[in-house]
Amino acid sequence: MGWLYIALLAVAVALVAGAEWPRLEQRFGLEPRRRRQRARRKAQLRVVRSEADDFAASVERDLANLPTTIDESERR
Repeated sequence: MGWLYIALLAVAVALVAGAEWPRLEQRFGLEPRRRRQRARRKAQLRVVRSEADDFAASVERDLANLPTTIDESERR
């Protein structure tokens, strides 16, 4: 009778694992692992200011200083 109890225990474990599979997949599956890896990579990113940023700011300043109206005498 010992083998019967072992078989019933194995079936019970399989049923519990099958019922809890979606929750286990959410916590330990492939998608959560990807999210954790992406979060680690994002944590290591940093902002680097370059000359292109300075150039863009300069262009924006110059555009803001341009005259926006055209006088009648300047049209001719």
